[in-house]
Amino acid sequence: MSPMTWILLLGGVALNAAAQLFLKAATRASGMLFADTGSVSWVAAAQLLRAVPLWAGLCCYGVSVVLWVGALSRVPVSVAYPLLSIGYIINAFAAAALFGEALTATKLAGIALIVAGVVVLTRLGH
Repeated sequence: MSPMTWILLLGGVALNAAAQLFLKAATRASGMLFADTGSVSWVAAAQLLRAVPLWAGLCCYGVSVVLWVGALSRVPVSVAYPLLSIGYIINAFAAAALFGEALTATKLAGIALIVAGVVVLTRLGH
């Protein structure tokens, strides 16, 4: 793959991962949107709409879609789509650092499998 293809793919993945982190930050500011009963917390919804991280996350999603479409115009979807799993790796480590989420041995083993799969797909996949 060309350097531009890698930039488009990894840029799209990184922005998608960043969007998830921004959305999580926004929900930490707003609280739970849905109770266990399924009822909506309109107070939380109003707080969420005022949260800057929500809008930052949505912007990241928008730009990531543009990059992703550019990547898909260059590589088969069967090669590109599995690369989205790199976002899980980014978010597992970032969530541990930013939100104190546990990075367990099971998660680390899963990350190792994802890395192996991405290597196989990018080296041997086409």
